[in-house]
Amino acid sequence: MNKTQLSTLCYVRDQGNTLMLHRIKKNKDIHEGKWNGLGGKFFSGETPEECVVREVKEESGLLIKNPVLRGVLTFPSFILGEDWVVFLFEAFEFSGDLQSCDEGELHWIEDDKILSLPLWEGDPYFLQWLKEEQRFFSAKFVYKDKKLLSHHVTFYESEQLKK
Repeated sequence: MNKTQLSTLCYVRDQGNTLMLHRIKKNKDIHEGKWNGLGGKFFSGETPEECVVREVKEESGLLIKNPVLRGVLTFPSFILGEDWVVFLFEAFEFSGDLQSCDEGELHWIEDDKILSLPLWEGDPYFLQWLKEEQRFFSAKFVYKDKKLLSHHVTFYESEQLKK
């Protein structure tokens, strides 16, 4: 049985731009060379919201307010036999000054240019869902040797959430 790692991923948005992290500084980084949102692993006892606020602050110096949970992503056996469950957020409100990050370089990227960056193969799917769908979603992305083998998504209508 695989261990499950809980984590967060946040796309901080500001006036048609998104704060992205180019992962180029950390040794033996599975994300090396890729562009990602900000986030990371839960500390014991944290809620997803506490984790995402802490991680964005640690990585960028920005204090996000009212992060919006948009979906949950599952990555079976993603890293060394660990299943990863990622709580996916967007944040539109923040304060503070951008600082350097020890995992890579932070850049504000125009929203219409994000899909041209070197991303994980599955990222364009959920980035489009964030852009086009105003529904909560749960998705599974299966990778092997850093290659996307399959993906599946379930969208939840607001009527379903009220039941």
